[in-house]
Amino acid sequence: MAREIKLKLAPALKASCHTCSLSNLCLPLAVEENQLDRLEDIVEQGHIYNRGEHIFDQDTPFRSCLAVRSGAVKTSIITENGSEQVTGFFLPGELIGLDSLGGERYACTAKALERTSVCKFPTEKLEELTRAMPELQHHMYQLMSREIQGSHQLAMLLSKNSAEERIAALLLSLSSRFQRRRMSGTKFSLPMARSDIANFLGLAVETVSRVFTRFQNQGIIRTQGREVELLDMETLRGAIPESNRQSSRARP
Repeated sequence: MAREIKLKLAPALKASCHTCSLSNLCLPLAVEENQLDRLEDIVEQGHIYNRGEHIFDQDTPFRSCLAVRSGAVKTSIITENGSEQVTGFFLPGELIGLDSLGGERYACTAKALERTSVCKFPTEKLEELTRAMPELQHHMYQLMSREIQGSHQLAMLLSKNSAEERIAALLLSLSSRFQRRRMSGTKFSLPMARSDIANFLGLAVETVSRVFTRFQNQGIIRTQGREVELLDMETLRGAIPESNRQSSRARP
């Protein structure tokens, strides 16, 4: 009986990449329909993490790249003085662990910000597959390049911009990323706490709260808890220097 149930479930699992609503954002984007089964063969699906659980830890053996299927993930590193530095936030369809490719250990820690489901791509099998599928290898290079560019843009954002500019850039980045998921780009819930936003942007929590209040008083946004509505996109875009507007469309 158990074997019979397993056989019934197998086709549904096998077809998951074909039917996943995030396939246009994830690795299947780079794979032809007739080759998708080869990618599915290496995917480990259905890994669930509750809010606050670690998905992997900095300096532990690098096993897999991961794609967020639902929920949200925060990455961070432990600095030399032992404090946490938030390095990024990941939404459904985005890949985690690209900064560890080429190394033997994870370069950061990944933690679930809410109940989160991920798909794992074991690195050994993924490397074999990219060698056999040049289009997938090219896509991986593009993703790695985007990761490096994002790091450069973040460094520029934090070194020169005011608190208002940093927060505006984060809100616009989240807006564009929610839109790519066919969700509202003007009304969404922040998956991260303001303390994480402050850490990520190099600001005090009180400063983040003051800027949110100022934006709300100016009619630029409306907030209630973690719920945010962007009321004046043009003013929000105008708050960012021209040289940094590209970073507002990238993944922080």
